[in-house]
Amino acid sequence: MACRRGNGIIVARARAHEAVTTLRRDAMSRMILGAALISTTSIFVRWAHVEPTTSAFYRMAFGGIMLLALQVARGRWRMPDRGEVGWLLLPALAFGADLMVWHRSIRIVGPGLATLLGNFQVFIMAAVGIVFYHERPGWRFALGVALALAGLWLLVGAGWQALSPEYRWGVLLGVLTGVAYAVYMLSLRQAQMRRASLTPERTLCIVSLLCAAMLAVAVGVEGSGFGIPDAHTWLALLGLAFFGQVLGWVLIARAMPQIPASLVGLLLLLQPVLSFVLDVLLFARPTGGIDWVGLALSLVGIFVASSRAARKV
Repeated sequence: MACRRGNGIIVARARAHEAVTTLRRDAMSRMILGAALISTTSIFVRWAHVEPTTSAFYRMAFGGIMLLALQVARGRWRMPDRGEVGWLLLPALAFGADLMVWHRSIRIVGPGLATLLGNFQVFIMAAVGIVFYHERPGWRFALGVALALAGLWLLVGAGWQALSPEYRWGVLLGVLTGVAYAVYMLSLRQAQMRRASLTPERTLCIVSLLCAAMLAVAVGVEGSGFGIPDAHTWLALLGLAFFGQVLGWVLIARAMPQIPASLVGLLLLLQPVLSFVLDVLLFARPTGGIDWVGLALSLVGIFVASSRAARKV
């Protein structure tokens, strides 16, 4: 009798382990697919024949409407209260600023480098932790910074004097993208900690709609206009919203809780890698061996620094 009971416990544990393994494998597949999908956002921005702020507006507007329709169809939508809107105003403002500068950087330096520069938000977030939360960076963070900066120097620093003023401005805009994105991530994290009702999909929907409203004002101030000139641009903007703002981030949001934080950081690095490769393949970006070494060093540095942060969290 005891033997049978023992065998039953072993079988139950084996099944539970198999179920956990299957869930993690499925989550990793969703994370990889999500990272691959969001890597296309900079490509769609490049394809759209509209001004940078206009493409940012349509990404948020179309994406927000799609997310709203998804929640209504699943019976999960309810109007946000004042508290939820209040907590999400800063993330929406930061994300709008992020998109405005990032889309301009894409136009100038290309999708690959602009996306890589935006991922330097890892170091901005770590700096906030050091200054405001008195975190100790440790040797891994110092190594990550050194590797990332060495890689960036190989990509743009070595020939900085030969670059045009416009290209230099595009690089600086890419760095500012990282700053704005870090503010977005930090404020969004704080909002979700304070308001339990802000699930990932609901949060993404509300932020998208708030951000679209803010960007609409920016488009009006700039005088860029809301016109979509051709079918090519319609497809690019719809693809930007669906693949980048909706499907990609929904897959990532659902997968993240089931994957170790360090692995999340590694898998998300697929975004800048694929964006860089797509930039080379689709837009014939001039790229030599030094550029690939610089890309690799920057990515390794970002991962090393982010894995340190993930362990502390």
